[in-house]
Amino acid sequence: MPAISTPTAPLAPKVATEQERESIVQDILARVRYLLTLKGRPPFRLAGIEMFARLQEVVECVRELIEHFPEARLLKLLDGLQTALAKTRPDYDELSHAAQWLADLADTLDPDGKPMRTGKQVRDDWLACLTRIETQAQSSPRLQQFSAKICKVSKSYAPGLFHTYDIPSLPRTNNDRESEFRRLRQRLLSTTGQLGATKRLLLRTGAWELIPGPASFTETVAAISHVQYDQFLQERQRVRLHRAPFRLHTRSGKQSERQLKKLVQRWKMLPASHDP
Repeated sequence: MPAISTPTAPLAPKVATEQERESIVQDILARVRYLLTLKGRPPFRLAGIEMFARLQEVVECVRELIEHFPEARLLKLLDGLQTALAKTRPDYDELSHAAQWLADLADTLDPDGKPMRTGKQVRDDWLACLTRIETQAQSSPRLQQFSAKICKVSKSYAPGLFHTYDIPSLPRTNNDRESEFRRLRQRLLSTTGQLGATKRLLLRTGAWELIPGPASFTETVAAISHVQYDQFLQERQRVRLHRAPFRLHTRSGKQSERQLKKLVQRWKMLPASHDP
């Protein structure tokens, strides 16, 4: 005689509230831990600047949570983040200024989206940009150091930097040719595994990612059809639980903003006190 399953009793309102509150707090803490591990890709992707901006978003989110319910760990987190960001604010402001100089120089040299220019015209725009950098750098000794380094390196490239603008269809550098090899390498890595990202994939998804998968949707359906439904549900749940801690591991500003807003919405749906 088959066993009769007993339906699971629903959680008490207070217990369910505490579990939801704990889940949100853990998501916030996980987001902060992730941001503290960011790595950059100079000269345009600077991890420290990105980290500061994303942590500032977390601060604003935590303030909203505390206004609704002052959870003890969030209070401590807010105090620590505010102290750290206040101490590093001067560095962030100056580094952001210097990073913008690099972006301005790159935009000056970029022909995309601009009218056709001669080498002399590009050189004049480039020199004007360097002059603006040197002028703006007078506001602090540190910016003067950044400006001196940027101008020195930029001018060292000047002899071979502008003649390509006078020759139609000639790439400014060999980057365009190198990009073909990069695209080939990326295409191969997309099918054989990501170089340098293997550890991250294994942590986030599981070792079964190393097993070659079906080559088409039809083969995928055929393979899954041989799996017992209860086993499929168990494996799907295991993968979801395993990947859950990485939900807030994103470097996209828009995606991060959406995720934090959802956490605030969930938090404000809970009681504003310990009572259910």
